[in-house]
Amino acid sequence: MSGNSKLQELLGGEERNYILPFLWQRGEEEAVIREELARIREAGIRAVCVESRPHPDMLGPKWWRDMDIIMDEARTYGMQIWVFDDDHFPTGHAAGKVKEAPPDHQRQFLSERRIDARGPDPEASFLLRPWSVLDGARPIGAAAARRDPATGKLDGEFLPIDLEASVQDGVLYWPVPEGFWTICLFVVTREGGDERRKDYLNPIVPESTQILIDTIYEAYYERYKDDFGAAFAGFFSDEPGFYNSKSSYDYASGLGDAKMALPWRDDLLDLLEAEYGPNLRRHLPLLWHEGGPHTFAVRYAYMNVVSKLYAEHFSGRIGRWCQERGVAYIGHLMEDNNVHARLGCGAGHFFRALEGQDMSGLDVVLWQIVPGFDEMSFSWMGGETDSVFFHYGMTKLAVSLGHIDPRKRGRTFCEIFGAYGWAEGLKLMKWLTDHMLVRGVNHFVPHAFSQKEFPDWDCPPHFYARGYNPQFRYYGLLNAYTNRLCHLLNDGQHVATAGVLYHAEAEWSGESMLFQEPVKQLMQRQIDCDVLPADRLLRSSVIRGELAVHEERYRCLIVPCAEALPIELIAKLSELAESGLQVVFVDSLPQRASQAVPYAEPLRRLEAQANVAVVPLFSLSETLRDWGMYELEASERQPYLRVYQYRHDRLETVMLFNEHPEETLNTRVILPGDGVWLRYDAFGNTLERIGEGRNYAHDLTLRAYESAVLLRIPPGDEADYPIGQGKTAPATKTASRLIEPTEWHVSLASAQDYPEFKPWGTLTSLRNISARDLLPRFSGTMKYECQVRDEEAAGSVWLDLGRVYETAQVWINGREAGVRLCAPYVWDISEFWQQGANVLTVEVTNTLVKDQQDWFSKFVQQEPSGLLGPVRLLRPSTISEGSGE
Repeated sequence: MSGNSKLQELLGGEERNYILPFLWQRGEEEAVIREELARIREAGIRAVCVESRPHPDMLGPKWWRDMDIIMDEARTYGMQIWVFDDDHFPTGHAAGKVKEAPPDHQRQFLSERRIDARGPDPEASFLLRPWSVLDGARPIGAAAARRDPATGKLDGEFLPIDLEASVQDGVLYWPVPEGFWTICLFVVTREGGDERRKDYLNPIVPESTQILIDTIYEAYYERYKDDFGAAFAGFFSDEPGFYNSKSSYDYASGLGDAKMALPWRDDLLDLLEAEYGPNLRRHLPLLWHEGGPHTFAVRYAYMNVVSKLYAEHFSGRIGRWCQERGVAYIGHLMEDNNVHARLGCGAGHFFRALEGQDMSGLDVVLWQIVPGFDEMSFSWMGGETDSVFFHYGMTKLAVSLGHIDPRKRGRTFCEIFGAYGWAEGLKLMKWLTDHMLVRGVNHFVPHAFSQKEFPDWDCPPHFYARGYNPQFRYYGLLNAYTNRLCHLLNDGQHVATAGVLYHAEAEWSGESMLFQEPVKQLMQRQIDCDVLPADRLLRSSVIRGELAVHEERYRCLIVPCAEALPIELIAKLSELAESGLQVVFVDSLPQRASQAVPYAEPLRRLEAQANVAVVPLFSLSETLRDWGMYELEASERQPYLRVYQYRHDRLETVMLFNEHPEETLNTRVILPGDGVWLRYDAFGNTLERIGEGRNYAHDLTLRAYESAVLLRIPPGDEADYPIGQGKTAPATKTASRLIEPTEWHVSLASAQDYPEFKPWGTLTSLRNISARDLLPRFSGTMKYECQVRDEEAAGSVWLDLGRVYETAQVWINGREAGVRLCAPYVWDISEFWQQGANVLTVEVTNTLVKDQQDWFSKFVQQEPSGLLGPVRLLRPSTISEGSGE
């Protein structure tokens, strides 16, 4: 066979498993554990990630008994087991062992304490011992700054105070010059961070991370080492970070906050001095205060050092341990609202923090991503979303790392669906899945299977819910769809036009633009990109005018507006431009370097490069299109059309998704390359031919929630695949007939009763079953039955149910026509429909939110329930196949 083996595997049902949901353990009985694993396999899933939620005997006999049951099931049924690497989230507690460690292996912070003074007073002294006795703090340095007599603010010039020479018996002797002064006392303390994480490890100290390895990782290795790399797949870290802010979820936590406690280890001053220079101790107060030209240089030095320490001593250390034992290490950070480049619950630098892991990862929970709120903020438990980040930045951040890091091998997973509440059903899950796939996510960690007796109020929805989830019987359809597309989007080559500089270093250095702003402009005009950190760019090269980063190739590099960039990056950008790469600065060139070094000449050289351009943000996508830098062309502006292009040998994949929550998208797209184009149905696992030619023009219609997967193969490969002729649902209703029976017979079934229905009544017109005068608390399946006479001759007939909430299954004359998880609710019923009398049966299943009214669902407007229509028969006269050029 000359065709693509990946596609042949897919069509033959031989795809690998790419789904590993959380399986929560709370100490259930053996029968319950085995039943839940059977339900997971029933849903088409062949791996799980085991998580204590929490377990009453973590790492004790009961825990190992439960794990032995799970491992036995895995060996018997060919499943893979991943393990959450702590007793509860976030990772870092080490099952409580950190608090038993020596103090220098526990969390430590550098904080500032202020002592105000007024001079002149040549005999002044200050008590330091109470800071240690009462606050548990250890002074390590001090500096004094004059205060403005009018505003009280520090003037930014600091006088170093030598504590070793100036302190005796716990007293600081320092002659206060004339005026108002503040003594900034730098202390090391365990106080000031998130109290709920007080007994967590210090991720920048290797011995501290080793506590987690010795306690958790080594315990699993000792028990299951013969399964490592086989049934035992690896470990999962969940949201580790610095947690140096008093609030667990302080997304804005950065340097410059006078109350901020900063991550610390005992040699950090020496490391900072090596990074910044000999004046570091004099300028240390600038970590908390504004102070002129040295401010951002000190802050850049600090963030650069601690983020590298995190990479080396946390994820790097764990990753090396796993690699040596033949298992994988995966996980994700707290990315929310741009904290990925900050302190607090962040880890300082997204790309560095995940260096040691074998996949890139991200997390979508708690209504972070809501259809339609791609720019407008959305109120959630974290306050207000930065919706541009969540919709245009977060996933791109993760998949970019998957693309450019050799260790990741192109793999990116998303923890998904969790804590959306029972308002989330398969309809939204399918939209979220497509949102991830069309950006390049190719592994999924669904959240979650819970074995607790129903109802479990812990972060629903739960997929099986001990049999109470009425949509569970359809969940396997979504998993089959997801798994097939993940197989298609693995082991190949991503295709993108642009690289966009990651903004972390720019943010540490001054005023800056968040990377997602240019990414949004590109995505809304179907120009794909990856986000690139400075670390990778410094090791990149230009090959035939394109930027080469690992196996990725980009035709241009886009630099978001930044007041300052690292001096070595400025020099590298000049080098790249000089080598033939188009480098685009958004809005302006940088004004200075991040470090306190001479920068005038490097900036002058950068500005002089012929391949350097400055483009306004809102002209960015149009400028690239004018230069011919894009992958796919639409006939008109389509801001909600998302595109992802992926390449295998003898196979090109283009996934397109309409992200608008209500509107149908109609456009003509020019598909790249030369060959035969097929449309792949991932639900049915079938191929349909749509046309062929060079730069083939395809008329594309995508309704809300609809995606299309188009495949290009060489003309000679057609015989290698079972290809049908294109049968596309009509895009218009010009040949439609409205079905308006005199009455619809409605019956109901709960999840426990299904498929046994109880008659409810009749409707003369379709209505919201959850209306307050009908059944506002009903959750389950609603069966609609009616008779339809059709005197037209048999032929091509389609059924369009209109609005449905939310999963629909259709029978025509007792023969099943299929299931739809979300819009468009359209079926080809030609083989079932007959001239004369027909019986139409529609089962619509809603979510448990009407019955449960859970806490997590309070953030979102509630949808109706049932079949709302209008219901139509469609008889297309012709179906356009587009044209080749």
